Parts: sequence; C-alpha cells; structure tokens
Amino acid sequence: MQRTRIAHTLLASAVLLSLAACTSGADHHKDEALGSKAAVAPAQKQAAVQGLPGMPPVLDPKDVYAADRPDKLSPVVKDFPSRVYVPNTNSNTVSVIDPATYKVIETIPVGTQPQHVVPSWDLKTLWVNNDRGNTLTPIDPRTGKAGRTVDVHDPYNLYFTPNGKYAIVMASLDRELVFRDAHTMKRVKTVPVSCYGVNHADFSLDGRYFIVSCEFSGELLKVDTERMKVVGQQKLPFHGSMPQDVKISPDGKRFYIADMMADGVWVLDGDSFTQPSFLPTGKGAHGLYISRDSREMYISNRGEGSISVFDFAQNKLTKKWHLPGGGSPDMGGVSADGKVLWLSGRYNAEVYAIDTASGRELARIKVGSGPHGLAVYPQPGRYSLGHTGIFR
Repeated sequence: MQRTRIAHTLLASAVLLSLAACTSGADHHKDEALGSKAAVAPAQKQAAVQGLPGMPPVLDPKDVYAADRPDKLSPVVKDFPSRVYVPNTNSNTVSVIDPATYKVIETIPVGTQPQHVVPSWDLKTLWVNNDRGNTLTPIDPRTGKAGRTVDVHDPYNLYFTPNGKYAIVMASLDRELVFRDAHTMKRVKTVPVSCYGVNHADFSLDGRYFIVSCEFSGELLKVDTERMKVVGQQKLPFHGSMPQDVKISPDGKRFYIADMMADGVWVLDGDSFTQPSFLPTGKGAHGLYISRDSREMYISNRGEGSISVFDFAQNKLTKKWHLPGGGSPDMGGVSADGKVLWLSGRYNAEVYAIDTASGRELARIKVGSGPHGLAVYPQPGRYSLGHTGIFR
C-alpha cells in the first residue's frame, strides 16, 4: 500500500511538471534536469483588509507601519527641509531645530498654550494646537513659515480619520470629540463624552475604530470612525490611573496605552475591548514611538528620565536607557532614517536627541518653557493620522 501511494505521488508530480513545462515556457529552463527543483507551494494570498471607505489600501495586513520604512518619504514631502518643531506650552512659541546641527534656527510666535505640532493627513501642513488660545496655527513645512490662525475651540490634540475626510479635535476641557472638515476645520459633528481629559488616540488596522485615552478619569473609549460614535467605554483597573499616549502594535492585534501614574503600559485587545493587561516600564510612562523596522517601541518614562525599549516579537522589555543627569522625556518622534529618537523635556525646557542603536544621548538642546508634543518632520509614510506623527 505504501509503495502504491508513493508511485501515485510520483506520477502526479510528473504530470504537474509536464503541464507546467507546456504552459509556462519550458524552453527558458531547458538546461535544468526534470524534477531537479523542489515543487514550490502556491503562495497563500493574504485576504485584503476591508478598510474604512475611502481609506488608502492597507499595504501589509501583518504590519500597520509598512509605509514607515527608513527614508521612504512621500513625493509630497521629499523636498521639505528636515526640522524638529517644538511647541513651548508656557512660552507660546514653537522652537525650530535643525537636526543636522542640533541648533534652534528659529522661534515662531503662536497662540496661547501650544500643546502639539500635528502633521495634516495630506502631509502638506503642520498644525500647532493652541489649546487655551482656541486656535490652530498652520506652518508650511516647505518654508517653515506660519500662516493665519484658524479658530478652533479647545484643541488639546488633533487627529485625522484614515480616509482623510475629517480632523478630530481632542477637546479635553470641553469633554468632546469634535469632527471637523480636514481642510477648512469647519465643525461637522460634536460627540460629547462622559469621561474627563480626552487626549490621545490611535486607529485600528482597518481604520474603522479608534481607541482614546481619558487622562483625568482614567478611562478608555472605543469610537466607531464612520458613525462618529462612542461604542465602548471602560475604567482602567488602577486607582488614580492617568492614561496618555496610544499606539497600535504592528500586527494590529493590540493597543498600548502609556499610564503616567501606573508607571507602565496597558496592553489592550481593541477588537474585544476587554480589560487590558499591564506592563511596568518606569515612572511616569508617557510617550510611545515605533522603530522604523516595526520591531521595537520606545517608551518615554517622564518621571525618571528614562526610555524603555519593548520588543514586539519577544513581547517583552529588552533595554532601558537613562538620560545622563536625568530629565523629563515626554512626547516626540523618530527621525526619517530611524537613527534618532527626539523627545521634549517637559519640565526642563530642553529637547533630547537619542541614538536608537545605543541609547546614547546625542544632544540636549535648550528651548522655551514647557516643551511638549514636538514633531520631527518630514517622516516616512503615505498619510498622517495626527498627533506628533502617526503615519501609515
């Protein structure tokens, strides 16, 4: 019986090879002995992700950040000068750093209490969120010049729907998510929330929902992007929790939420939206940034002047870098080539440049008072989802 099976298998293989030779140009391989190459299993076609209507196609269902590879700049931004834009919350200015020299080359006056510098969905504009000034200041990243301010109430932070249709204002004090036209910033829909301090977010792989952190009530929201509706809400299981930055894993299966009072990161299944697990990282965990190869995540621990490095494949922390002499690393981003992590020093009026290969501090640059959500620009990616630079 076993010999009969083997004979049938060999016969079937010979028939397949013969058919392949007839149908796929056997003359190209006439010097190869028949059967000298192992049969190649047909590649399994990955199911296309059914994304939010109007959203650019997902490049790789196994890697949300596939478009963010080193120096893979969009034609829109490839000629923009490389700069680091630092909003100084207490000085009402934006410091502009030349990363080649580590020098502040310009200081731009903006509105009251600028919190974050946010790349627009189409990558053409940087929006400065003047929270208490109730305005957005546009900066042209090609020229570095500020434009006329736009009236927008309580813009603590700013995101964009993955299809580029709407801007989403995190109106923290107003307790609202405000959907606005992505270009004119005209109000389209206001979504009141019952939690306090909406501040950071990230979107699912398919863009159909996003997870929001509520800083002052220690809660998370799940929001349906297309319906512009809160569909889930939960309290984090830590007394005094203060969730901050939110990032999705490369495979799209988990969301990570930094918590500055719990001193670590919550790990959440966004689809099921069940209670998350917890990963201790360091005092005052605050900002989350993905490496250009999608292998690691940098976690700024503001309360202890350190950066923890999380390895996605190993599912654990593998390194911790301490800033010499301490500091208060907050929000920032990774350079276009992936070699430098830039972070604002919130309580030290400075910015840190950190070597991502070694964790060595490359520079410490004095800026205005209260530097917060700095943007490294340009960065790789096809479009921006907001904050200091979440690109897809």
